[in-house]
Amino acid sequence: MFSHPDYYNLDELFTEEEKLVRQTVRDFVDNEILPIIEKSARDGVFPLHLVKKMADIGLFGITLPQEYGGAGMNSTCYGIAMQELERGDSGIRSFASVQSSLVMYPIYAFGSEEQRLKWLPRLASGQAIGCFGLTEPDAGSNPSSMTTNAKRVEGGFLLNGAKMWITNGTLADVAVVWGKLDGVVRGFLVEKGMAGFTAPEMKGKHSLRASVTSELVFQDVFIPEENMLPGVEGLKGPLSCLTQARYGISWGVVGAAMACYDSSLHYAKSRIAFDRPIAGFQLIQDKLVWMLNEITKAQLLCWRLGKIKDQNTLRPQHVSLAKRNNCEMALTIARMSREIHGANGILDEYPIMRHAANLESVKTYEGTHEMHTLIIGQDITGLSAFV
Repeated sequence: MFSHPDYYNLDELFTEEEKLVRQTVRDFVDNEILPIIEKSARDGVFPLHLVKKMADIGLFGITLPQEYGGAGMNSTCYGIAMQELERGDSGIRSFASVQSSLVMYPIYAFGSEEQRLKWLPRLASGQAIGCFGLTEPDAGSNPSSMTTNAKRVEGGFLLNGAKMWITNGTLADVAVVWGKLDGVVRGFLVEKGMAGFTAPEMKGKHSLRASVTSELVFQDVFIPEENMLPGVEGLKGPLSCLTQARYGISWGVVGAAMACYDSSLHYAKSRIAFDRPIAGFQLIQDKLVWMLNEITKAQLLCWRLGKIKDQNTLRPQHVSLAKRNNCEMALTIARMSREIHGANGILDEYPIMRHAANLESVKTYEGTHEMHTLIIGQDITGLSAFV
């Protein structure tokens, strides 16, 4: 039975609504995700039946207005939901993050009213699935070097190019795709079934195995004029979406760390070596205390991040600090947890290796650890180390 680590009584800082969201998603994870996730990861299959169930408890578009199918809740509610989902699995949290932060958010923020009304209620209800196309085979950390491009033709555009490492891509009914039009980055809504658009699934992953990862390929795909996002030009469009997603990740990985810590604490208390529980040995206590210490710091960081986000004083660099710190923390805890579990740590009876493998990807996507280091470095020195 999961025991929520709250060493600094942070529950006193959360509203009743925020605690209700946490309990609702926690129960969902316990009842719907944990019983099936190890098999899903082993088989390399996303549990598609969970989409409607996630929608039913309001996990998509939590912060968007209710008129578009959202829940109209604050950013802390969204973060808490991502924390609890990732306690289940990073791949499941990734699905919800993409649906909310990378698809629904740009349609709401940059789309026309017609685009909002067409897609947001369907995405919120799980009747439609979305994906986000920015990364390319040769354009990851430097999205300005993307080669996907659109050319004006009568009634719309012809889109050509390819995207890589796209969560939900093969499943998606709509893809928010970023490409260059006359040298300027613009956003396009590419719909499943458009001629020349394919989304083959990428296989052979050792990480995020319960998540669909795809390529997106565009060969003279005709995009109607009304499918271009009218409200933004340039990289600030996709980068603002990444800020939203990175915020969710910052909370989410704390959930994975909590799962590993909780498993380690229970295991250490019950595992007998030299006629006593290993939790009584100094080296094990050192690891457990380090885990709790770092989780507590990450919890405080996320709580503050949510507050400044809702106060509209959040800057992208604030999110970079949280994403960088919390991903590194969670991955280190997963590795320490495997050490505490010993040989048993490699078994899927415990969630340790699945979380560790997933976190290797989470540390990399939505900006690598190194890129977030340089983002913060530039912010505090005023000097860019990117070039």
